[in-house]
Amino acid sequence: MYLSDLIAEFLESLEVEKGRSVNTARNYDLYLSRLIEFAGDISPKQITSELLRKYRLWLNRYENERRTKLSAATQAYHLIALRGFLTYLAKRNINSLDPALVELPKTIKKQVTFLHYDEVQEILDAIPTDTETDLRDRAIIELLFSSGLRVAELINLNRDHINLDRREFIVRGKGQKDRPVFISKAAAACVSDYIDARKDQLPALFLNNSRNSPAVGTSGDFRRLSPRSIQRIIEQRARVAGITKHVTPHTLRHSFATDLLMNGADLRSVQSMLGHSDISTTQIYTHVTDQHLREVHEKFHSDS
Repeated sequence: MYLSDLIAEFLESLEVEKGRSVNTARNYDLYLSRLIEFAGDISPKQITSELLRKYRLWLNRYENERRTKLSAATQAYHLIALRGFLTYLAKRNINSLDPALVELPKTIKKQVTFLHYDEVQEILDAIPTDTETDLRDRAIIELLFSSGLRVAELINLNRDHINLDRREFIVRGKGQKDRPVFISKAAAACVSDYIDARKDQLPALFLNNSRNSPAVGTSGDFRRLSPRSIQRIIEQRARVAGITKHVTPHTLRHSFATDLLMNGADLRSVQSMLGHSDISTTQIYTHVTDQHLREVHEKFHSDS
């Protein structure tokens, strides 16, 4: 068999056996298609250490149609996908390169961008409460900051998923793993105000502004907000509030985690609330705990 056939089977296994999302499979497809672009539709036994060396050099020199090079992080993603593919081949006893020989480059970790509580409040204070759209946008921002939800988790919420009285619900995150989510009284109130203002009975929690009525017997999911729509809403609301940082839905997720840690939460609890499978992923927030330790040292250590 050749790479194209085996890669297709590998991508199917990611979804079916590993429980990865469609987006993850799509990204892996892109990364592994670059291997075929470089080497051709070869057999797996033709993947050697020498081919790997040349492939890494090719990735480093690669430019897209806009003459943009791949970042070090993106190159690493290509190699992570290749290593996963080689591991899949090894489990099937298909002769190819040992996945342990695919070493990942060291990448510079980006500084986590987050908002302090008062900055989030500035955005909320700049949003009026006159229209259904205003109430929706307030509810989105409050809910993201209060819960740490990923944008994909947010857009898939239905009205009946959230218990506004108990202020908690279960969300299915990456890897099809369920986790409990808790929200603040302010977030629950904003969501309640938005739902009360709506005149429809569609199940989706957050809707776009389309005035087209759904066909009889449909769920109206064509009116569910998209990730890009959420992005635009948050960018626009932050800009109006005078926030100069680049604010995204993930910025609010970072802000949620940062706020918890700055108020004394432990890293393991934050890991669970974010739905991270590995504590190392949560450790991007150590900049917060390190700063907190510095403040404790300066406040309580005797100056000799």
